[in-house]
Amino acid sequence: MQIGCPKEIKPQEFRVGLTPNAAHEAVANGHSVLVETNAGAGSGFPDADYIAAGAEIAPNAKDVFASADMIVKVKEPQSGERKMLREGQVLFTYLHLAPDPEQTKDLLASGATCIAYETVTDDRGGLPLLAPMSEVAGRLAPQVGAWTLQKANGGRGVLMGGVPGVGPARVLVIGGGVVGTHAAKIAAGMGADVTVLDRSLPRLRYLDDVFGGSFKTSYASAGNTIELAQAADMIIGAVLIPGAAAPKLISRAQLAELKPGAALVDVAIDQGGCFETSKATTHQDPIYEVDGIMHYCVANMPGAVARTSTIALGNATMPFMLALADKGWRKACEDDPHLLNGLNVHAGKLTYSAVGKALGIDVITPEAALKG
Repeated sequence: MQIGCPKEIKPQEFRVGLTPNAAHEAVANGHSVLVETNAGAGSGFPDADYIAAGAEIAPNAKDVFASADMIVKVKEPQSGERKMLREGQVLFTYLHLAPDPEQTKDLLASGATCIAYETVTDDRGGLPLLAPMSEVAGRLAPQVGAWTLQKANGGRGVLMGGVPGVGPARVLVIGGGVVGTHAAKIAAGMGADVTVLDRSLPRLRYLDDVFGGSFKTSYASAGNTIELAQAADMIIGAVLIPGAAAPKLISRAQLAELKPGAALVDVAIDQGGCFETSKATTHQDPIYEVDGIMHYCVANMPGAVARTSTIALGNATMPFMLALADKGWRKACEDDPHLLNGLNVHAGKLTYSAVGKALGIDVITPEAALKG
């Protein structure tokens, strides 16, 4: 199989879909790899590294899309990229279709087979291709939130760890999954007073047992959430429903109840955001203000630390990428039901129910797609 890796074109996206190590593994397995020139530059991987791994370098994305049997990316294909997809081609990347009807429409029209990193599962109920970026985004969230809290940026002017005689910032983390756990660990390490909310009592027990000395836990009822939000200097939205649009946890009306200059960091923005007033921003222009509350809603947060993120993502995706290349997508998905859960679009049909529900589009089962 020929595997193609174009350069990411989303604003301020410096990650790359294939590391040189992944390219080397693919070539060692008998596949050919075509990488767009400078695709890895933002992550510190020059073209020479890919050539040394046995890959070929293409002068532009058009050549990559035209030649490759499978396209491996990081972010969802942008409008121009979607026009280059073709029937029978495999796309393996993050898609986040639920809040994105235009992308969904284009992918359906392309006839391509689209497998989304964020809905591939594992035998422990986890999301192994989302987890590495969730870890990165969770660890970044308190860092960018602390910057947003600075007065020059419109925030409350509160230092995360305080100083002797002055209390620390109060940080509320909504969601105790991978993002929330890593966000809480870092925020607590910065000296903040941290509380994690979740609706799963077993998860809260786990967090309390493992991290009880570092941060507090609480049950995420609607009343408890707004009560703790009112006292917070920073609120990190870390709630995820796999493949579906994120729930709205704080309404616009409730912003008036928050502390003026409080920082909202919406890590769920790729799935539509978990605050009603969230809208996607970029690393170039990351924050905005609504009703006196500062919002940080960068849609590709891990892109800020591109080298770390690319290597972490490459480690996770490589086995699945090789399975798709070695066996073809049908056999790979037949052999691995967790990879089959990643199938979102095939031959003009939507195959992921949560996306269909969010967008009002008819869905077929992934199993039906395998037979089609």
